[in-house]
Amino acid sequence: MPPRAKHVASAETNRTTRQFRCGLRIMAGLLLLLLGMDHSAAADWKPLTERLAADGFNQEAIGSLFTHPDLLFEPDAMTGKLRTLIRSRSPEQDAQTAALRKAYQRDYLKPVAVAQASAYVIENKAVLEEIATQYGVPNEIVVSILLIETNLGKNTGQRRVFNRLASMALANDLELVRPYLNADLLTLENEEFARRRCQEKADWAYGELKALINYADLNRIDPLSIRGSIYGAIGLCQFMPSNVFLYGVDADGDGRIDPFIKPDALHSIANYLRGHGWREGMDRDGQHRIIFAYNNSTVYADTVLALAEKIRGKSRSHPDALGEPSPARLPPQFPLIDTLDAAVYIMFDVNACIEEKDETRREQPAGRGRKR
Repeated sequence: MPPRAKHVASAETNRTTRQFRCGLRIMAGLLLLLLGMDHSAAADWKPLTERLAADGFNQEAIGSLFTHPDLLFEPDAMTGKLRTLIRSRSPEQDAQTAALRKAYQRDYLKPVAVAQASAYVIENKAVLEEIATQYGVPNEIVVSILLIETNLGKNTGQRRVFNRLASMALANDLELVRPYLNADLLTLENEEFARRRCQEKADWAYGELKALINYADLNRIDPLSIRGSIYGAIGLCQFMPSNVFLYGVDADGDGRIDPFIKPDALHSIANYLRGHGWREGMDRDGQHRIIFAYNNSTVYADTVLALAEKIRGKSRSHPDALGEPSPARLPPQFPLIDTLDAAVYIMFDVNACIEEKDETRREQPAGRGRKR
């Protein structure tokens, strides 16, 4: 067989192997999801409803929410967190981070992604210039974040956020989710860590659940109708509900903060960055630190800055050549991951990888800085 033919055959074999492995992972994930659904109706929500009532929420309204047919206990919300937190302490962490960096560079720094982001800057020039003047945040930074978070607002997530947060808030005891964890995941060495983090993540989710209910009540919408990411982030800017209150902006002046509409979301991104210390003329290290606060990942912050530089470069070299936005769509692996089912999320979850980095920092001895 000629060398070129051998190369083509080898490449085809490798692609087939990757597709087969991907299929196996998806099937395994679907099986786990179905197993979780079998138990969803058995959840006892009473401890959570009593806690909410004790915190001043209307008991009748809470009772109606927690008896609604759309309410499901989704154990994978907490088990997904625990799985990645535990893996963050394993020797595999460096390899996972390297894979994440490679994937980000492949999907967000290639020409089609840069072209889409650059076209978005031109299309939304007026609001982005207003933001740059008001907050001091360059338009390419805001758009880079928007591209990575939600594919320029095209994908804000399809999970029912109330179910995700309520399920995590209820699962404050490791024993409640143990049946949904892989048998070999928990060991004598990590079980106490898992138990502690389960409690901490449940408390965090409870705070976000309260914020979600308040947000829905303020805007007179059904909390169960709000869709978002696997861990409860909402809107084009992917804010957790509590951050809508802290950093959300009513940019269009309609009397409410709506992270699902463009003006409010774009202003909110810039307001968040400014609220964490962004100032005009900052050096790259300062910018990196603040973007890191938006999403706790060095890979994420590096990619935002690299993409922003490419957008600036395209604007300088071809100021009038961007034209209409490219009809090509970005590859779905990352911007669309939260719209897929738990199978794909189990296969490769960006948010999980980001949290692995965050948790590794938490466990480092005092005095050690994070890697750049």
